[in-house]
Amino acid sequence: MELSLLLVAVVVGCLLAVQTSANLQLTTALGTPYGASTVQLGLALALLVVAALAVGATGAVGDLGSVPAWHLLGGLASPLYITSGILLFPRLGALVSVGLFVAGQMFASLGLDLAGALGVPQRPWSVGIVVGAALVLAGIVLVIRAQRAAAPGSRAAARAGWILLGLVAGAVLPVQGAVNARLRADVDEPLAVAALSFAVATATIGVVLALLLVLRRTPVPSTTRLPTMPWWGWLGGICAAVYVTATFLLIPEIGAATTVALTVTGQQLASAVIDQRGLFRLPRRPLDARRVAGLLLLLTGSIAIQLG
Repeated sequence: MELSLLLVAVVVGCLLAVQTSANLQLTTALGTPYGASTVQLGLALALLVVAALAVGATGAVGDLGSVPAWHLLGGLASPLYITSGILLFPRLGALVSVGLFVAGQMFASLGLDLAGALGVPQRPWSVGIVVGAALVLAGIVLVIRAQRAAAPGSRAAARAGWILLGLVAGAVLPVQGAVNARLRADVDEPLAVAALSFAVATATIGVVLALLLVLRRTPVPSTTRLPTMPWWGWLGGICAAVYVTATFLLIPEIGAATTVALTVTGQQLASAVIDQRGLFRLPRRPLDARRVAGLLLLLTGSIAIQLG
């Protein structure tokens, strides 16, 4: 197994934390998180379509007529995950938000593996899986308690709602991956699959944005502040496109378990640095002993689940 591919997987995981941080700037500029999600997903779609055209992968679209309809629905997860990140990062911090995403991701992938659902190869219980699940649960509880101690004034009911959103948003990612894997088996073109996934995601968030605008539940996106947005505020779409494409390409080379374990590691490390340094204009939340311990438990448990 080449060391360079392992490093790429870690860097790709880091992009998920950077993606949400960048999207916060786009949200501030447009005035609505749903508008920012729509623009980000549309940008990712455009990049993937260009890449698919460049390598001649668009011919796979002709095979869609024989594909089961639910194989095309993997992209439904992206709007939920991206919008959740925009909403959670300023409220809970990067480390807690990503920790919730990772916990949801791990337990959902564990459920898919043990049940053999959505075409995922079934695997039996093992000591590594049980220990890993316990470590992930202990890690996220420790991180959340450390954050609650740092912000004792937050309302318990509202906080529980944000925590649940983070867990659900993380849980949809393995489901998305399993559905997209079925679509890739149908058309056998990673870039085409990624582009189709983002096409569904962009259409979905576009409908949600339109509905919210009609109901007057979100402001009309404004472009007047876009010139004042830092250049890296546009990186969210690029990070999303690179993450999806790289995941498709890495899994055949280093295996699904290793890919998930390393990308999760990248997510956690990047979020810890963002919190510690207050990067991307986010509030600085220094790491204390409990947060560090929770982070280590999350990382260890994630790897144990995937490799156990």
